[in-house]
Amino acid sequence: MDIEKRTFDFALVIIDLYKYLISKHESVISKQLLRSGTSIGANVAEAQAAQSRKDFISKMSIASKETRETYYWLKLLKHSKYLDSFERLDYILDEIQIIVNIITKIVKTSQTNAFYTGSITQNSLLKT
Repeated sequence: MDIEKRTFDFALVIIDLYKYLISKHESVISKQLLRSGTSIGANVAEAQAAQSRKDFISKMSIASKETRETYYWLKLLKHSKYLDSFERLDYILDEIQIIVNIITKIVKTSQTNAFYTGSITQNSLLKT
């Protein structure tokens, strides 16, 4: 499964989780989770239409940050027992770890390739 499809499917699960949390009247964390969890796929999709390698790396780096934020909210919800009765919790936690690993590898590989091909300098990599 490619990363764009994987993050789209993940966003759909996050929307289901958001609805579940809203039904339990947990709106603050659920809104944060909805924003970050759906932003991952949006940034991956934007990266596919990047105008340059630097733009691609920037969009994928944002997706990486959103993935890590989503993982944080999921861990917080799990440890606070809000998700005890949510049936897909294990799937979501496994999937976010897979997505973190894939996006991190894409960013690192893209940065390395960009540096070695000379399309990005070392200084511009530090700003990304």
